[in-house]
Amino acid sequence: MRLIRILLVLLVAGFGVQQIQGCAPTDTRRSAGETMDDSALTAKVKTALLKDEDVSGLAVNVNSYRGVVQLTGFVDDENQRTKAESIAQQVEGVGSVKNDLRVKPKS
Repeated sequence: MRLIRILLVLLVAGFGVQQIQGCAPTDTRRSAGETMDDSALTAKVKTALLKDEDVSGLAVNVNSYRGVVQLTGFVDDENQRTKAESIAQQVEGVGSVKNDLRVKPKS
């Protein structure tokens, strides 16, 4: 139930942030369909990260643009960074992954 709530929040946030202007895509603007596809892709990747026990899915931010998924945030070690990228790559619809996750400095 918690996972469903998180998924719904992500979907609503994704639709609220996007300004859909017209239907025709350009190089810098997505069509309404592309925006919805990217929002759904972001939600699928985030859900996959939240399901994994080794990666702190709440600490990883996910954004999608035309099938390219960008991961940002902080993880505990290089293994988590690599695993998050691998999980994202396995989600159907992901064209490529830009892994901008940072490993937390040791204190």
